[in-house]
Amino acid sequence: MKYTYTEKKSLSKLKIIIMKNVIILFALILGNFGLAQQKESSLEHTLSINQNGALKLAEQANLEAAKLNKQISIAILNNSGVVILLLKGDTVGPHNTEASRRKAYTALSTKTPSFILMQKAAANPTAQNLNTLPELLLLGGGVPIWKDGELIGSIGISGGGSGENDHNIAQKVAENLGFSTSK
Repeated sequence: MKYTYTEKKSLSKLKIIIMKNVIILFALILGNFGLAQQKESSLEHTLSINQNGALKLAEQANLEAAKLNKQISIAILNNSGVVILLLKGDTVGPHNTEASRRKAYTALSTKTPSFILMQKAAANPTAQNLNTLPELLLLGGGVPIWKDGELIGSIGISGGGSGENDHNIAQKVAENLGFSTSK
């Protein structure tokens, strides 16, 4: 097929326009890919206890407390320290509700069961100053909840008759549902 000079010139211009558009399209694709990678590197994906998980933990806690003929207050925090669930047993004093929240906070914040922290503080006079921090409560009953090496929340139990009972209930709850209380 033979083209006239004008047709050849038009085809040449058309090729240039197509090539420019391909280059622009390619640059946009790469630019968006780089932007997506940049956004991805500034995001963090973490596991955290949600409302459904908190309800399962609370149900398990009440079952464990029933084995001791106790009613309890239960606090469950997500990995950011936000209260996801707070329950007060019918026959439990109102102070236990706040105690369970603070035990859960202590366990989450220190990544240590509050019972163990209490024992360490009793053995080390300088660690007793932890009691002066407003949110920490050095009584047994709070445990951090770990899943696959990641801290996902905590549970605090109060009203079980002793800090040791509260600790044992919280510990069993985590274990019964396949979680760990240490990293």
